[in-house]
Amino acid sequence: MSDYHPYPLVYVQGVNFAYGTTLVLSEISLEISKGDFLAIIGPNGSGKTTLIKIILGILRPDSGQIKLFGQDVGSFSKWEKLGYVPQKASQIDSLFPVSVREVVAMGLLSGKRFPRLITRADEKAIDEALELVDMGKFKTRRIGELSGGQQQRIFIARAIVNKPDILFLDEPTTGVDAATQTRFYDLLGSLNQVQKITIVLITHDIGVVSKYVNKVACLNQKLIFHGNHEEFCRSSVVEDFLRGEQHLLCHRH
Repeated sequence: MSDYHPYPLVYVQGVNFAYGTTLVLSEISLEISKGDFLAIIGPNGSGKTTLIKIILGILRPDSGQIKLFGQDVGSFSKWEKLGYVPQKASQIDSLFPVSVREVVAMGLLSGKRFPRLITRADEKAIDEALELVDMGKFKTRRIGELSGGQQQRIFIARAIVNKPDILFLDEPTTGVDAATQTRFYDLLGSLNQVQKITIVLITHDIGVVSKYVNKVACLNQKLIFHGNHEEFCRSSVVEDFLRGEQHLLCHRH
């Protein structure tokens, strides 16, 4: 991961998207810079997941421009620079016959011909990723045997095994208890502050993430707000939109 980028890691300009006749995103423009910890908040159906999928090239916008690391998303090829933990990634059947090591190894195949042999360097990267999420001792365990919180850590290890510059997570703590949730966000805070990974997080846990984020995007088809945490706390537009929940994200624990 290089320390300097003369351009935003993610540049979104004038993006519109609809499913059929249903408008999902309207004129969305934002930038994500190196080192950001961005929380994307908004009600269900507000377009948060759709926006992430457009940034990642999974969906194509009806209009607008996306650039990743200064390059148009249509011609971008260095996908190992981006990690992604999708919604409900950790709901794995207990009998699913795949080991933790194999799940993390899948992250190494991004942009590469499949299948290929796992090298000694790959094994080292797998071990390092598992240690970063404090799951090294589970390497040979079957993924389905782990708790939901443990599985989610494994999916983060898979997403960071290539040492990405930026990590996207879509509601990663759904279905886990409060203590697990807090430990999980501590992990993300460490990845952001110590490993210098830029974090983009879709969340409903606005109170819990308040001490970690430095940027907030408030979305409901349109971008209601995008700016730093302090500006968010002073915004009357956000106060009206969140109807009293603004203080949850403004209270630093």
